[in-house]
Amino acid sequence: MGSGETSRGGSRHERVWETVPEGLDPPDLELRKRFLLDRAAELPDAGPAPVRVLDVGCGEGQLTAALADAGFAVTGLDVTEEPLRRARALRPELDLRLVPPEESWPLEDASFDVVWAGETIEHVADTAAWLSEVRRVLRSRGALLLSTPAHGRALLFSFALRPARFDAHFDPRSDHLRFYTRRSLARLLRDFRFESIDVREAGGAIPGARRLLLASARRSRF
Repeated sequence: MGSGETSRGGSRHERVWETVPEGLDPPDLELRKRFLLDRAAELPDAGPAPVRVLDVGCGEGQLTAALADAGFAVTGLDVTEEPLRRARALRPELDLRLVPPEESWPLEDASFDVVWAGETIEHVADTAAWLSEVRRVLRSRGALLLSTPAHGRALLFSFALRPARFDAHFDPRSDHLRFYTRRSLARLLRDFRFESIDVREAGGAIPGARRLLLASARRSRF
């Protein structure tokens, strides 16, 4: 399961979190942490104030905490109370907020330098509304950083060889609603007027192993 996101149906995902053991690291945590911290550090210095980062779908807050420890001013959002309760128990000083699903985020326009969404966009039902919110809260030329499971040729080929794996992966009861390739994710970000888009595949090298997309993009000025 990913680290949560802000467009899931609340009660349904509360039930999902009841099945997740407390303290379980989300998939590819260290890989995503390196990507996030490296890319966030590349932003021009915001001046005397620290770089402002919004962690959308923060879950239990592992990466929210990593950002805070690295000196960023970070706010975590999730639509589900249970992971936020767990995060607050471990790091009560973090700024963690519960937000309603399918509604605008209670945040000011252009209030963040970076939006991070780890294993989140695949859960979003209304992708257009979600990306519009991302654009709204990002400052001009601010950075969107995200990760999502990859659906490249190797994975699709493995489905052709093992139909049961296809059925399990695309189980209609899963909370994964969207499935991205490098090309489809890059096209989506272009359509929403992001620039300097870089989408790369990373993760397990063994055939059939889980791989993910790591994407970065800049909000256009207008």
